[in-house]
Amino acid sequence: GPHEDFERYPRDLNRDLDLLAREGVDLVFAPSVEEMYPAPYSTYVIVEDVTDVLEGAARPGHFRGVATVVCKLLNIAQPTRAYFGQKDAQQTVVVRRMVRDLNIPTEIVVVPTQREPDGLAMSSRNVYLTPEQRVVAPTIYRALEAARAAYEQGERDAEELRRAMRRVLDAEPQLKTEYASVADPLTLQELERVGERGALVSIAARLGPVRLIDNMLL
Repeated sequence: GPHEDFERYPRDLNRDLDLLAREGVDLVFAPSVEEMYPAPYSTYVIVEDVTDVLEGAARPGHFRGVATVVCKLLNIAQPTRAYFGQKDAQQTVVVRRMVRDLNIPTEIVVVPTQREPDGLAMSSRNVYLTPEQRVVAPTIYRALEAARAAYEQGERDAEELRRAMRRVLDAEPQLKTEYASVADPLTLQELERVGERGALVSIAARLGPVRLIDNMLL
């Protein structure tokens, strides 16, 4: 999105290749920017509605880039299945909507968020946390757990679930919360009450210069 420094995004291809080799991966497709976006480049994929909220509101244009590159990769590789992490929940909703709308013959499989022992969602951005910030970061997970605990005790009022998260987040002064959301898991619209489809509870917060996101499905 605008004002985001793409060059600072943590990338270590050699480390990634080593990890993939340990898992027995046979082939890695790692094209250059020039291969994916030959100049002059002018074609983009836009998924409406589900990209207007949450991360889409915070990072205008972000999901245009996501939808475009994923569409291109699926077109190039033509996989039977493609795997995406639940940690980027809105991305999974956007990609599934795009695949459905454009009749792309790939099954989108969402895999659970991988977490550190203290609950912090694993993310390449975690390397930017100082030791002190790393201690604070699992507060986000604890806030999600507070919402889940309230839900499991019978709470269905979405605003009460948001308050449960906010109480945990607001108790940590280093965290600057951008949103604590209780939304429909398919449309991503904010809920008044949690119904039969359940809810996606999600949080975005800044810890110093590092922006962290996490979520759970209820």
